[in-house]
Amino acid sequence: MTTPDGRRTIPLAGVTLPHTCPAPVRLGVLARSAYFHGLSEAALERIDRRMRTLTLPADAPAFRAGEPAEALYVVAEGRLRIAEPTPSGALAVTDILGPGQMFGAMSSLGEPFHRRTATALVGTCLMRIGQEAFREVMVENPVVGLRVVDDLAARLSRAQTDLGTQSTDTVEQRVARALLRLADSLGEDRGAQGLLLEVPLSRADLAGLARSTPESVSRVMSALRREGIIDSGRRWTSILDRDALEVRAADGGGER
Repeated sequence: MTTPDGRRTIPLAGVTLPHTCPAPVRLGVLARSAYFHGLSEAALERIDRRMRTLTLPADAPAFRAGEPAEALYVVAEGRLRIAEPTPSGALAVTDILGPGQMFGAMSSLGEPFHRRTATALVGTCLMRIGQEAFREVMVENPVVGLRVVDDLAARLSRAQTDLGTQSTDTVEQRVARALLRLADSLGEDRGAQGLLLEVPLSRADLAGLARSTPESVSRVMSALRREGIIDSGRRWTSILDRDALEVRAADGGGER
């Protein structure tokens, strides 16, 4: 099907699409995405014409671990959960993404299959670009290729750091760091109400981000609420005292 501005969208069988990512939204998120920020408006428009929109209802997957990796995605609207399979067969959350953030994999970038599953947390609009189209973008904009190399190197460095620190950090440190990371990517400054994370973040989701168990995460979150560092509800979390949370991220005590 096509949108009013002539773009082709990717429909899901049996799903009514609530919106179609209008052009101002698409160009806005491309302009602040990791690979495309700083490009001219004309360059962004050329990239936009190569992309396809995909609208997902809550809990619908963009792709699953093990499927062929053939595209990169940009979140235009909504929230997305990234999770990887564990030895037990369960999925452990590794990231929560919001507008402007990129994800996905391509065989041409060294990943022939997806290692993680990407699922919409809420109604979400994505922009998708395939391998050949992305190669054309890199030829037209060499800076994009350099950013891809830098990103791959940063991912490798983070993976090595995570392996080195995971066994020594406390649960409190890992939970605090997960909350701070989400605050940096998704937080909305509400003044006296703190940094608001308007996302349905379950204890299991946070446990995956913190590499812990839901029970341990619940104890840490309860303690942080009692001390006035955070507040939370069923579909939101608010960081009331970022400085105190940063201290906990650096010097957390308690169980490991």
